[in-house]
Amino acid sequence: MYKEKIDMSRLPKHIAFIMDGNGRWAQARGQQRSFGHTAGADTLHAVVRCAKNLGIPYVTFYAFSTENWNRPKEEVNALLKLMVKHLEEELFMKDNVRFRLIGDIERLPQDMLDSCNHLMECTKNNTAITMVVAFSYSTHWEMEQAVKQIAQEVKDGKLDVEDITDKTIDEHMATNFMPDPELLIRTGGEQRLSNFLLWQTAYSELYFTDTYWPDFDDECLYKAIVDYQGRQRRFGKTGEQVAEEK
Repeated sequence: MYKEKIDMSRLPKHIAFIMDGNGRWAQARGQQRSFGHTAGADTLHAVVRCAKNLGIPYVTFYAFSTENWNRPKEEVNALLKLMVKHLEEELFMKDNVRFRLIGDIERLPQDMLDSCNHLMECTKNNTAITMVVAFSYSTHWEMEQAVKQIAQEVKDGKLDVEDITDKTIDEHMATNFMPDPELLIRTGGEQRLSNFLLWQTAYSELYFTDTYWPDFDDECLYKAIVDYQGRQRRFGKTGEQVAEEK
């Protein structure tokens, strides 16, 4: 229904997702929260495939925040095991998906880190779509790392303070290999960014839906894109200026 309404010439190059509602989806079905996370992982792969078929080059998924380490140990361990389980090389190679991981990866268990590094290496030449997973990630962590790196370059005489610009910060962010997201989608009914890509989403269109992540299907993605395409992206200009530039 919504797919036919999409203007294929105006697709976002990058869509970011806050995958919310797995636990509540499971509890509504009388199941443990881990059941919802498993269903959510299946949804993730389905959304990547749908985005790839549309021709969207980049998708980023907020899988685990730095604050999520404070969740019950049993749930954290289940999430870590689930992450490793779904890092199957065959899935990514079959769909020509390039995998990237961003976040405070030093906190990850060694077996998970090894799996992620292996997958990034073996998929680095895949070209259909880049799937980025933000795991053990937060913007506060990312900005702290960027500031430390820039400060060290100044200290080492490699960079003058006067030469620091917003582009300098961009270059030191964990996402420096891809464009900023034009569209950010959050499922599960909450309407906040939860410390996710705060620098990069300065001009992103935000789309919130009550649909829990395990129920977010192709039609939901099409609907979000149609909504995005119905907005006028002004970047500080007036609507008249934007219309004149078209």
